[in-house]
Amino acid sequence: MPISVFDLFKIGVGPSSSHTVGPMQAAFNYVATLREHRLLDQVERLEVHLYGSLSATGVGHATDHAIIMGLMGERPDRIDPSMIGPAIQALKDSQLLPLGRQIDVDFDWKNDLYFHEESLPHHPNAMKLAAFTHQGDLVYENTYYSVGGGFVVEQAQVDMPLDDLGGVTIPYNFDTADELLALCKKEQLSVSRLMLENEKVWRTEEEVRNELWRIWQVMCECIDNGLTHEGILPGGLNVKRRAKLLHQHLQAAEQNDCLIASTFSAMEWVNIFALAVNEENAAGGRMVTAPTNGAAGIIPAVLHYYMKFQPNACEKNVVDFLLAAGAIGILCKKNASISGAEVGCQGEVGSACAMAAAGLADVMGGTPEQVEHAAEIGLEHNLGLTCDPVGGLVQIPCIERNAIATVKAINAAQMALRGDGTHFISLDKVIRTMRDTGRDMLDKYKETSKGGLAVNAIEC
Repeated sequence: MPISVFDLFKIGVGPSSSHTVGPMQAAFNYVATLREHRLLDQVERLEVHLYGSLSATGVGHATDHAIIMGLMGERPDRIDPSMIGPAIQALKDSQLLPLGRQIDVDFDWKNDLYFHEESLPHHPNAMKLAAFTHQGDLVYENTYYSVGGGFVVEQAQVDMPLDDLGGVTIPYNFDTADELLALCKKEQLSVSRLMLENEKVWRTEEEVRNELWRIWQVMCECIDNGLTHEGILPGGLNVKRRAKLLHQHLQAAEQNDCLIASTFSAMEWVNIFALAVNEENAAGGRMVTAPTNGAAGIIPAVLHYYMKFQPNACEKNVVDFLLAAGAIGILCKKNASISGAEVGCQGEVGSACAMAAAGLADVMGGTPEQVEHAAEIGLEHNLGLTCDPVGGLVQIPCIERNAIATVKAINAAQMALRGDGTHFISLDKVIRTMRDTGRDMLDKYKETSKGGLAVNAIEC
């Protein structure tokens, strides 16, 4: 099925797209199905079952809270993050859940929420929701998979033959980077323009541009909030928010003549932008998946860098950047994964780095070949990156990892723009390598917090 740029850039809340945004949306969809089939009034009690990675790091990623909010009728793109805490506490006190904002049903937090270590066959991020009558009879149950970046697949879709999935027909369909480049050459289109033509299947050009600008505004608000807030991030690790203080230091040191301050100041700005976003994400604030929450700081930081330092940067540049980045994200999702639980952090930070590099190369006037080369460099040098969050929280090493990847993305774009687009290893081969590396990677390095820094950073 064709993937839209708006499937990759979704407005939601932190700290995780696969563990927070996806589960909330799945629970919302579950309630919508109950309502559609006029089953809500039959429900007396609910059970929530989490499997695999959702179980292993679900508490740290607020998966439990996200599902409950979805069952209450809240959507990740519309929810006010500040209401989550009070709503959860009210539920724990009363043991009553306002299902779909319509009826109160019994829900005991300790007994109706189950964590299963085993994974289900389709994907490590699995959840099952079940509703029962007063007599204990099953009303309706469904299994959902949160496959990364806020994408949700239900069991019926998994079991359905590919030919039956349907979907729209886009004018320039591509499954590989080679196909994308061939289409760009044949039609004499940039990567961003080709993506725009595809997006016009779902929306008018004006709607595409307006919605991408709205997404950019949310990204900017996230940066601003991250540069404003301070204190300790939630979760128990006592990680301090640094972006505000670093921002103040950078502003004060702009006249500093030391080597790093005088030659690396732009990169320092990029670092701070990325830190701001990911601290806000870790705090459960308003986010945009890009393509995931765990890697959400990279694209906003690189684009903010362009808008801050490029003379005469404008709205068109924002749109083109996100469209070109989206093309690379589509390739990563189609041919490998953007899920840390499936292929490790190379699928999150690696994909985001490649997307940001491609977006920057496109708005800097790069040819489609240079854009592809930029993405290849960005992804190649994140291959093998494990997902090993300490305490199951998107804090260590995730926050700093985003900042490092922004610099990689800018460097990748610059290296590609200095060349003519020809290079030894293609983006397709690197994406394939990411897929194969993810398959070979031990499960303990794939968002379970059972290996890597997650265990070595904790003193027993």
